[in-house]
Amino acid sequence: MIHDDPYAAVTPAPALNLRSDDLRHGERMPQPFHDPQIGGENTSPHLSWSGFPPETRSFAVNCYDPDAPTGVGFMHWAVADIPAHVTSIPTGAGSPGGQLPPDALTLPNDLRIRHYIGPNPPPGSGRHRYVFIVHAVDVPRLDLDPDTTPVVLGFNLHFHTLARGSMTVWVDAAS
Repeated sequence: MIHDDPYAAVTPAPALNLRSDDLRHGERMPQPFHDPQIGGENTSPHLSWSGFPPETRSFAVNCYDPDAPTGVGFMHWAVADIPAHVTSIPTGAGSPGGQLPPDALTLPNDLRIRHYIGPNPPPGSGRHRYVFIVHAVDVPRLDLDPDTTPVVLGFNLHFHTLARGSMTVWVDAAS
């Protein structure tokens, strides 16, 4: 299911199925997945995917806030090169001290931190959507510089995405 997919306009792709034991599409994000400054724990959620093409060779995962007051949104998490045999990430795997698959590459997010960071929308900025996206990729590795940005990951995914699924949750900013 594709929801709030920021890639759809430039890179249409068939849908794959994305689910979570921790999140429900269209609902408020539970507190443990928020930034510690607003009572969370920066815990990355469980994600599981299926229905991707058999020619899939790896996956990429990211979390994006299209409502951040930046003009271009805000990337909270970006992971590439997840091996094709891995079809789920447990709760906390992308958090500080968590264990993603050994070959996965966590890129610096928009704060230049190499792990999931939970929502902390600026006061007065309204409701923010957080879109978790899984991309089925046609190569085992995207050969990205480990210090590259999530934008460069997105550029590479434009040429290598076979299918994509997303799930959107939300958090309201403090008044």
